[in-house]
Amino acid sequence: MKITTLKLQDETKLRLDKLRESRNESYDDILRKILYVLNTTREDPFKAKRILERVSELRERMIDAEKQEDIERKADKVAKKKKKTSVSQKKQKTASDKS
Repeated sequence: MKITTLKLQDETKLRLDKLRESRNESYDDILRKILYVLNTTREDPFKAKRILERVSELRERMIDAEKQEDIERKADKVAKKKKKTSVSQKKQKTASDKS
């Protein structure tokens, strides 16, 4: 399979990103999907509409999952920081008790 590099304006890239159903979806996958929907629109506009609605739903789920992951990452960071602080405080207390 031959691979080609395409030059895109930033706005075009952002628009492609908005059509992404998952983080793992490549730009080739997105462009193939666009072409599929375009061809389907010519043959069966209602089917194309259903496909676009599905893409929108999957995109919303992906965004929600990313937000949840961000929340969990931040909570983990806070928990690690608290644990590190409490361990340091215990070490200081132990050191002062020995003095």
